Amino acid sequence: MMIKLAKREEQIMQAFWEVEKGFIRDIIPLLPDPKPHYNSVATVVKILEEKGFLGHDTVGNMFCYFPLVGKEEYQKHALKDVVNQYFGNSYPRMLAFFAKEQNFSEDQLKEILDLIKDKKL
Repeated sequence: MMIKLAKREEQIMQAFWEVEKGFIRDIIPLLPDPKPHYNSVATVVKILEEKGFLGHDTVGNMFCYFPLVGKEEYQKHALKDVVNQYFGNSYPRMLAFFAKEQNFSEDQLKEILDLIKDKKL
């Protein structure tokens, strides 16, 4: 079972999913402002590695990190948690909530149904 990431951990994983492979200095510009200090990012990266989300290759005396967990795999897990925690494990309730909150038009609802029917999601 996959664990839920803390907010900063998720931000760092988003950056690594974007670059696919890189050094800590490569992902800091991709993080939201205010930019965290290099050492803070390094600490979180080490935690992500311990949790099994990141791996690394050694390049000289530096580590080049890469995701071990795919973005889509994590999204599925995170969405399941949200549906379970906030919508009584009911995807129809979740969709109804978003349809109501976002005031989806009839065309948007039809598009969602078409995507589900075609399984293009």
